[in-house]
Amino acid sequence: MSLNNNENPFKTHPYAYEGAFSKVEGISTQYSHQFTTAFDREFHARLGKFYALSPASLAGAYFDWFTHLSISPGKQLQLIESALRKGASLIDYTFWSLCGISTDDSIDLVQHDRRFADRAWQTYPFNIYHQAFLLTQQWWEEATSTVRGVDQHHSEVLPFLTRQYLDMWAPLNFPFTNPQVVETTICLKGLNLVRGAQHLVEDTKRALRKEPPAGMEKFKVGKNLAVTPGKVIYQNRLIELIQYSPVTEDVYAEPILIIPAWIMKYYILDLSQNNSLVKYLVENNHTVFMISWKNPGSEDRDLGFDDYLKLGIMDALNAISTITPKEKIHAVGYCLGGTLLSIAAAAMAREGDDRLKTVTLFASQVDYEEAGELLLFIDESQITFLEDVMWDRGYLDSSRLAGTFDMLRSYDLIWSKGIEKYYLGKRYHFTDLMAWNADATRLPYKMHSEYLRKLFLHNQLSNGKFTVRGRPIALNDIKAPIFSVATQKDHISPWKSVFKLHLFTDTEITFLLTSGGHNAGIVSELGHPNRSYQVSTHKKKAKHLFPEEWQATTPQHEGSWWPVWEKWLADHSGKRVPPPATDLSQKGYKILRNAPGIYVMEK
Repeated sequence: MSLNNNENPFKTHPYAYEGAFSKVEGISTQYSHQFTTAFDREFHARLGKFYALSPASLAGAYFDWFTHLSISPGKQLQLIESALRKGASLIDYTFWSLCGISTDDSIDLVQHDRRFADRAWQTYPFNIYHQAFLLTQQWWEEATSTVRGVDQHHSEVLPFLTRQYLDMWAPLNFPFTNPQVVETTICLKGLNLVRGAQHLVEDTKRALRKEPPAGMEKFKVGKNLAVTPGKVIYQNRLIELIQYSPVTEDVYAEPILIIPAWIMKYYILDLSQNNSLVKYLVENNHTVFMISWKNPGSEDRDLGFDDYLKLGIMDALNAISTITPKEKIHAVGYCLGGTLLSIAAAAMAREGDDRLKTVTLFASQVDYEEAGELLLFIDESQITFLEDVMWDRGYLDSSRLAGTFDMLRSYDLIWSKGIEKYYLGKRYHFTDLMAWNADATRLPYKMHSEYLRKLFLHNQLSNGKFTVRGRPIALNDIKAPIFSVATQKDHISPWKSVFKLHLFTDTEITFLLTSGGHNAGIVSELGHPNRSYQVSTHKKKAKHLFPEEWQATTPQHEGSWWPVWEKWLADHSGKRVPPPATDLSQKGYKILRNAPGIYVMEK
């Protein structure tokens, strides 16, 4: 049957078929893109089980380096000359060592490495082993870090990655080239290696069963960790709010809210009875509240920074303002919790919310341009790869996060422990801080992606581009006095990066630099041996001092920094009053359970 013109859509609408095809093609392209993206995510997630870092990023860095090195004959000649000179020095050193003559000044010495500080490394043949290793390491440092034209990020990543690889082959990592292991094996007739093999089997079984490390059984949250008495008086899907029980007849009117990072369990600040910062504050007439973050699962994948701000800090502040009405609050943030507190303080200042009496930041950064060796893991390729690894589960697994931090201090956290356990046959003394460190947490997909992109990759907070509820915030709006604590050996929040807070705020800042690392420096109880600190106050509109200048001109004091900070809090507090009530059922804040609560127990 034929069709007339009115019935023939092609004749009436000559482009009808083409348009219909275009729509079908558009839909097909859309679904094709979704399918290929999902396929790529799945493939990257599978790769993530074998690669800690993005293979594309690593390949790009080495290709960048190799290409520039291949077109730099001058640099090649320099490296050849350096290799020959180091080889000749090592041969000369070996010859005189065989003759029993000390020739410390004849070898091209490298920077001091405490791994080989023991005097046994100066005896033959171990002196040859460690000098050959250090010279090799030095040559590769020269080769990977000083090639002109290589991208700056790649020139920082390559030496680090190469050093990680070479560290695997350090002579102390092998039983017959480590003098301490050789001596111990001879003295114990090999019993240490037998014990080490037993430790290896036990640790392997624990790892396969996903059990905690040996020694962890001595510590239990609520028994000998996180035992300062208190009550959970508020809970939402993200936090529990703990109000600690008073032990003094009166307290300062202004309460303290502590915001730990959600990459750690809160009880880093309430470890044992002798080193609990919470206990110390309560005993010094302070009312203390603590946020305990939920350990997120797949259902929390879409929790972002705004959620952590609203459900975390703001809900906690609202609860505290109800319990202690008309009183301002001392807010304290640790690590990423301090960064979130800085964001909250700026957002509150923007909106005229003046509930913060003071702001205290423990090892917290607001500028990420010089954020230490963690920046080595940050570029577009690395973040995309990590996002795909997180995509399926909806969170970053705690073991992957721990592995990243272990890489930053591979000798302290990987190799030295292995030597002690498996070669020397010893179980190291397990401490409360180590137990806390093994009790790791997960990170939700959206928040971690925003954290890496907005702060590390694009540094939005310090350049005025970070938004809260769709509007940008400015750190310069913060007018509350700030107490900032940094630690000298911090590999996560380098103290000079923390010091840059002075450049972005226009308020009084008391800056304190203490000995120790990111965690041990903060857990610095009274009587802790070998602790010291420097502290000074930068008044509003005072001239800026650069960190090296500040360190050189600020007096050093021995002991714990806790009393200095507590006095600062007291000086910024008002009169003492009777402790506030805990159970305010009529206002919606009743006692839910005893501290430490249930969120901290989640694995």
